[in-house]
Amino acid sequence: MHVDEATVRRIARLARIKITDEEAKGLEGELSAILDWVEQLEEVDTDSVEPMTRVVPIQLKQREDKVTDGEKADEIVANAPMSEDNFFVVPKVVE
Repeated sequence: MHVDEATVRRIARLARIKITDEEAKGLEGELSAILDWVEQLEEVDTDSVEPMTRVVPIQLKQREDKVTDGEKADEIVANAPMSEDNFFVVPKVVE
């Protein structure tokens, strides 16, 4: 697929990139080569290939999903200027 200079300038404008005339000429070839490579990938038969998330098949460790308070409430509020029943006490700001 061939990318012309107008397309390169439009892509640069959409990406908010300022390019010079020389850069636009160079990017024509680079973008065309990238799109040719993508077209080459479309020719590969991947029907019998399973999707994968990593190269090595491993099972992720999972923990039980349970809600706890962390059993550290006393340690958390220990340095607070004011606390009450393991809650931070703050001055009233809305009247």
